[in-house]
Amino acid sequence: MSDKGIPRHGYEIVNAGDEPIGTVTSGTISPVLKAGIGLGYVKPEYAKAGTTIYIKVRNKNLKAEVTQLPFRK
Repeated sequence: MSDKGIPRHGYEIVNAGDEPIGTVTSGTISPVLKAGIGLGYVKPEYAKAGTTIYIKVRNKNLKAEVTQLPFRK
């Protein structure tokens, strides 16, 4: 995640217009990356690496980026 936060199972994924585009299936904090990481399903048009998405965490949209696995710098 670009913003500080942890994506959790069941959290909604939205686009910049706050429209639902998917769901988080699992997430945690990465001690190596020192950031929240997660897996989820998104609509195909949002699945390209580098796409900015938002995870709804406690009613706030936190910025995240679609990446290819593995989660390494």
